[in-house]
Amino acid sequence: MRLYYLPLFLLTLLPAAFAQNTSSPYYHKFYDLESKSGWGSGYALLSPSWSICTSCSSTSSTVNWSRTTGHSSPAVDGNSTKHHLGGTRAYSDVLWNNHLVGSFSSVGLPDYSNTLTKGARNFIYDVYFYSSTLSYSQALEFDINQFTGGRGYIWGHECRIAGGHKWDIYSNVYKKWVSTGVPCWPKNNAWNHLVIRVQRTSGGNLLYKSITLNGVTHTLNITKAPGSTSWSGITINYQQDGNSGMYDYNVYLDKLNFTMW
Repeated sequence: MRLYYLPLFLLTLLPAAFAQNTSSPYYHKFYDLESKSGWGSGYALLSPSWSICTSCSSTSSTVNWSRTTGHSSPAVDGNSTKHHLGGTRAYSDVLWNNHLVGSFSSVGLPDYSNTLTKGARNFIYDVYFYSSTLSYSQALEFDINQFTGGRGYIWGHECRIAGGHKWDIYSNVYKKWVSTGVPCWPKNNAWNHLVIRVQRTSGGNLLYKSITLNGVTHTLNITKAPGSTSWSGITINYQQDGNSGMYDYNVYLDKLNFTMW
């Protein structure tokens, strides 16, 4: 997903208070998800519509991609996962998705009664990423998704690189990207540590709480309305976007942990 940019939102540089409640009945923490099953083969999103391409092949010339686990270098803990994107169609992307709670759960939480899906309100996406060719990326995207009660909560976070080195967040209602004004300058040829914190409010809205990149926290506290859905569950995404030249590039993920309560 990508698209439009709107005016800046108010932000501070103070870290958000976001203590984890490990005694919550909805508390779960999943470790090293990048190396686990459940990510599938990936979905191509072709410009200019960026809808999922059902006829695309991961080995085609238009857009091609791969995901391979078990890399000892570069790695933080000796076991990273490599994500490759390439092709000839400018600005095309590839999305990887993992169902954690609900139908098709990759971690053994089918949640038949929807107890976890309905009850969880706080989420943390914590990951390390590395690339030696970050300038070839239009953007990198990290999403937390919750679908419950007919409402879809997509906390989309996009680090625009060739697109201007800013963090965008996703508007579920208008299906557009909104600029936060927060800078996003990940280090090339080095490991970057990203922590994203979000919340579903008691009023049923999305709250984008904070983004921490390489130890610097930007507190957002931006509220957005949800979309609609007929599905129930909790998922996460990782996506790589191609730039105008659609140059081949790789990004390694490591220590991808996800916490909910």
